[in-house]
Amino acid sequence: MKRRSFVKASILTGAAASILPHSSMAATEKEKKGTEFYELRTYILKNETQQKLVEDYFKNAAIPALNKLGSKNIGVFTELKPEGQTKIYALIPFNSLTDFLNVQEKLNLDPAYLEKGAPYLTAPATEPAYERIESSLLKAFAHMPQMQVPKQSPRIFELRRYEHATESAGKKKLEMFNDAGEIDIFKKLGFNPVFFGETIIGDHRPNLIYMITFDDLDAKAAHWKAFGSDPEWKKVSSIPDYADAKLVSHITSTLLQPVNGSQV
Repeated sequence: MKRRSFVKASILTGAAASILPHSSMAATEKEKKGTEFYELRTYILKNETQQKLVEDYFKNAAIPALNKLGSKNIGVFTELKPEGQTKIYALIPFNSLTDFLNVQEKLNLDPAYLEKGAPYLTAPATEPAYERIESSLLKAFAHMPQMQVPKQSPRIFELRRYEHATESAGKKKLEMFNDAGEIDIFKKLGFNPVFFGETIIGDHRPNLIYMITFDDLDAKAAHWKAFGSDPEWKKVSSIPDYADAKLVSHITSTLLQPVNGSQV
């Protein structure tokens, strides 16, 4: 008995030894990548002069400076179908919450950023670079902790916000995306999601925001039609606890196109 116990223990120890390095490597890799945070800015503009100031600021000053600080794949977009003067949307990823908290202080110490961004940063009160900035801080979903940048080709983006009546409904919707496979359905059907984020700070909370992308409007319509009839989606959405009426109180969809210099 003792010998059999020893052999069994040896086998288990050997198996553990073979598994643990891989588990450790996977855990280390996950920790290395981490969960991203996103600042989503919306610039309210009154004319094309302001639009050019903001676009030039990102292209010439903000994007190069933020890239140096570790924020890669910065997206800058205008509305595809604006009502009047377009808004500008900027998506800025951060590797950690600490990076987000320290970014402005570091930018203020960057001479090149201050010089190239001067028209925007020091615009006079009588001719401001924008009317207002609306800003939200988002935390990436567990099932998609890193932004995925689509191929560089002519395409349109859809920014979607799902508002919830309660925090518990919001958590349930997060569960639906992460654990019940909704994100996987988006990927399987070729929506090319860029990010999924839970709004930590911002307007219209509680809510989540995500971005998907298409070749054109016809492709958008075809993809959403396929989504609605997908067997996996029908199975997930038929679960009573995941009914939209319980989890989503309002949906906002905004169609966007990248500006010159956008990295997304």
